[in-house]
Amino acid sequence: MALDHIDLTDLDFFATGDVAGAFALIRATDPIHWQEKRPGRGFWSLTRFEDLLTVYRDAQTFMSGRGVTLHFGSGEEDSGLDKSMIMTDPPRHAKMRQVISRRFTPRAVAPFADRIRTIARAIVDDVVERGECDFVTEIAARLPTAAICDLMGIGREHWDLMFAITNETIGRHDQEYARGRTGRETVMDAHARAAQFFTDLAAERRRNPGDDLVSSLVNGAMGGEPLTEAEIVANSYILILGGQETTRNAISGAMLAMIQNPAELAKYKADTFAVPAIEEFLRWTSPITNIMRIATRDTTLQGKSIRAGDRVVLWNLAANRDPAQFNDPQSFDVTRTPNDHVAFGYGEHFCLGANLARLEMRIMLNEVTTRMRDIELAGPIERLRSNTVAGIKRMPLRFRPAASSHAALH
Repeated sequence: MALDHIDLTDLDFFATGDVAGAFALIRATDPIHWQEKRPGRGFWSLTRFEDLLTVYRDAQTFMSGRGVTLHFGSGEEDSGLDKSMIMTDPPRHAKMRQVISRRFTPRAVAPFADRIRTIARAIVDDVVERGECDFVTEIAARLPTAAICDLMGIGREHWDLMFAITNETIGRHDQEYARGRTGRETVMDAHARAAQFFTDLAAERRRNPGDDLVSSLVNGAMGGEPLTEAEIVANSYILILGGQETTRNAISGAMLAMIQNPAELAKYKADTFAVPAIEEFLRWTSPITNIMRIATRDTTLQGKSIRAGDRVVLWNLAANRDPAQFNDPQSFDVTRTPNDHVAFGYGEHFCLGANLARLEMRIMLNEVTTRMRDIELAGPIERLRSNTVAGIKRMPLRFRPAASSHAALH
């Protein structure tokens, strides 16, 4: 593999290629790497852990408000997502985040554990006696959808719509979800359905407020000023996307890693609630592969001259395999500690739902590894065609049900 042959905008490469190898080469030879395969569409790729932290910490020099993915220009700028907290810069970002951040603290999330456990148990009930399933569609994807919809007060009859909207937004360049449309057409169709749904839901919450996240957005205020309609809709949309996508891919990727590393699966089963295991799952999968920033001024980073307006891409998955930060980073080790990864980002844009995601992962993977034995792949896995999300679309498994179909949880 030669450096000048690597194209980080080639989505097929992310679905089928040696992505870890490519980033190891970039990180070792040109860790702040400029790529411009198309005139005027160049960008910097940051691949070292400390360089990512430098940019994450400096929201004044590296802004979020002009796009956070390499695909900005294919729908986000027309969707209203620039009104969401993920694309809002200081000081408004912190004020917007505070409207709902208290709902995601460890103390606030902990009481939700029983509900998540009930959902996870029912999901496994549906497949365990069959001895086979598609782990992604029948297990990993179902829990996050149910959990975030519960928190947002979205009724069961709308869960399929939320799932479809998320798939089409995240998988806009994957023909399974695009179905003959362009990426822009696909994402704009999803945006339109999401905007209509959340506009209607916000109106209903004004009439009948409840104890849910949408009610918090509708009734919340920033410095005494209520959120605008566009901000309520955009943040509801971001919550449904983030609440589903990150967790399902972390759960799927973690299960795959344990199947491919049986000794680590045995260690995990010996202590399924071990905190280091969850952090290793997140480091290893890096479900959000990158996040983008735009330079607001000319600056220098490790000797590289970055110009105002340049796109700067923070490759979380590369930083999470940086040997300067992690001992033997290419090894999957469920007992790894310390494990200060950037799977959830860093700084003021640190993932709002991180505590909820960790709880869902613990409970779901505990349920699966307790109630399924001799888990193995039953066919090829299929990855999402995306360089933004490390997604697995399908992962067929075979297994034997444990002696007790309702094994006790820790």
